[in-house]
Amino acid sequence: MAELTYTKAGDYLIPDIRLEEMEDRPLGKYGRMRRTYLEENNTLLYNHLTLTGKLFPHLWEVQETATARMGQLMEELLAADPAPDKKTRQMDWVRHMNALKAQAEEIVTAELINN
Repeated sequence: MAELTYTKAGDYLIPDIRLEEMEDRPLGKYGRMRRTYLEENNTLLYNHLTLTGKLFPHLWEVQETATARMGQLMEELLAADPAPDKKTRQMDWVRHMNALKAQAEEIVTAELINN
């Protein structure tokens, strides 16, 4: 076992403990949603991941998986329900694509974020 070193601060000895260096990547939408879900609904897992230093790798993995799944679902939904012609019916195309995106996000949220 490694020997701890201490720093004296007044009358107290404070252990010299440092967190491991982690890469600095921003969290995307789905990573932030997962973190919020864990904080509110599964505090035991959230605290465990935080204390072991595995929270951010977990959130980055969820982010990457959710983004890939969104792309896959959009392709599948678009193949099953083709969009109107974008050149002649622009607002219908936008409305249709937004509806497909909402469906895909609901599926991803149920499968990955709130699981």
